[in-house]
Amino acid sequence: MMNLVLIGYRATGKTTLARLLAERLGWEWIDADVEIEQRAGKSIAQIFADQGEAAFRDLEAGVIAELCHRPKLVVAAGGGAPLREESRRAMRRDGKVVWLTAKPETILARMSGDATTAGRRPNLTNMPPLEEIVQLLGRRESIYRETAHFSVDTEGKPPAQLVAEILAHLDILGLSGPTA
Repeated sequence: MMNLVLIGYRATGKTTLARLLAERLGWEWIDADVEIEQRAGKSIAQIFADQGEAAFRDLEAGVIAELCHRPKLVVAAGGGAPLREESRRAMRRDGKVVWLTAKPETILARMSGDATTAGRRPNLTNMPPLEEIVQLLGRRESIYRETAHFSVDTEGKPPAQLVAEILAHLDILGLSGPTA
């Protein structure tokens, strides 16, 4: 395995688990959204406001393609990163993809508890937050499922348990080991 990509809706634990998995594997890790913001010199919300979602998705696809080509890297992909076919191919080409899941209510509670979410991440619809989450999860579920090698439910589990679960899945599937 050359790299590991974590996908899923926002607030499912991608960034936290990417960091912990990288520590455990002795790899590097990166949050693709942070990388996009650094390259653009502005927040994702500002990119959406200034250039629109299509321009953001173009930038995101380029960053994902580049990151997924790097060996021994754990990538926390943005929630919408798998929407583009070229991004899905890049994610699966050189590594393994894990889909992190949570209930819409849990996602909303986690987002509400993260002070940086509102300032950095735009709403994607004009709906109330829970309705937006439910609608977007409904649209994205088949894409996440198609992209991932396996999924992990993050409901009510501490990060250390989730790391162990992900590593066990990879080992059982013969996809990795601590020195992969």
